[in-house]
Amino acid sequence: MADQLRAEVVVDLDAIRHNVALLAARAAGAAVMAVVKADGYGHGALPVAKAALEAGATWLGSCSLAEALDLREGGITARVMSWLDVPETDLAPGVEAGIDLSASSVRELTGIVDGARRAGTPARVHLKIDTGLSRNGCQPRDWPDLVDAAAKAQAGGHVEVVAIWSHLACADEPGHPATDRQAERFAHAYDVATNAGLTPMRHIANSAATLDRPDLHFDLVRVGIAMYGLNPLPYQENLRPAMTFRSSVALTKRVPRGESVSYGHTWTATQDTNLALVPVGYADGVSRALSNRMDVWLGGRRRPIAGRVCMDQIVVDCGDDTVDEGDEVVLFGDGTRGEPTATEWADTLGTIDYEVVTGMYRPRVVRSYR
Repeated sequence: MADQLRAEVVVDLDAIRHNVALLAARAAGAAVMAVVKADGYGHGALPVAKAALEAGATWLGSCSLAEALDLREGGITARVMSWLDVPETDLAPGVEAGIDLSASSVRELTGIVDGARRAGTPARVHLKIDTGLSRNGCQPRDWPDLVDAAAKAQAGGHVEVVAIWSHLACADEPGHPATDRQAERFAHAYDVATNAGLTPMRHIANSAATLDRPDLHFDLVRVGIAMYGLNPLPYQENLRPAMTFRSSVALTKRVPRGESVSYGHTWTATQDTNLALVPVGYADGVSRALSNRMDVWLGGRRRPIAGRVCMDQIVVDCGDDTVDEGDEVVLFGDGTRGEPTATEWADTLGTIDYEVVTGMYRPRVVRSYR
């Protein structure tokens, strides 16, 4: 068995390009920010960033400044924005590298101004308003003070206020009233900024709003999960999942009826059956909660997991079919052959497919590209 097939994530960069092109077309008139935080949602930030830029994105989004600087070190020259760091973070390297930074409070803005002074160049700043997610972002009551401080910092030559922005809480539920409430608050925040003499661009649309709310596209949309081919909406979209998780058969055996499998003997053969041992487990991203609840694609068909998922291995029930050591096992893919998908895993686990794919960034899981 080849080492790379013990546990391998294969990322289809053509799928990334397809998805970005589709999203860019849907957001026609607005620029596209490809969000590659968390190492590209587990797909690999740098290869995904390059593919997204080739397909029409002109911005990249990261969570931390460290992630943004990694993109610069990887040769990315496009606009990059980062938006969440701890107070002690030295922002001067980000200013020097031309990273767009976010401020949700006067304190954060002060830190950016300090970084700009030490870097000797103005910082590009996006002011974030909390429109109802109640996570990051400036509370509306404090917004006028942040806008006033930003206008003064811009007049002093320390910052350029590039944009105001916010993030939607319920855009993946079309028709949810929270989205309209957030849009109204965002419009008011924009008026406060323009009344203070600022001329910022606006961005609030995530993947779901890019697909479902063209009225919220404004100047820039930020596409995340949809870029990776996972649909945030409850209706069909022409997105192509980019990640396949695969392994191969390490051992096969025939066991008699009545023989039990794995810890706790939670599965017992009801007839003589062939078992295939696959060398991946919960250390490799296969949740133990999938025990006796998941299938894999092996030998041209779906086959069930027998017994508990272990740290390093799972067992597949193949019935009377013969499979060979070294045969490919697809744990999830794009579903076109009938194999399980990351979304199916998420539904079974009671979570979201974001968690499944980002959870595949693990030391023993080799990542490759096609």
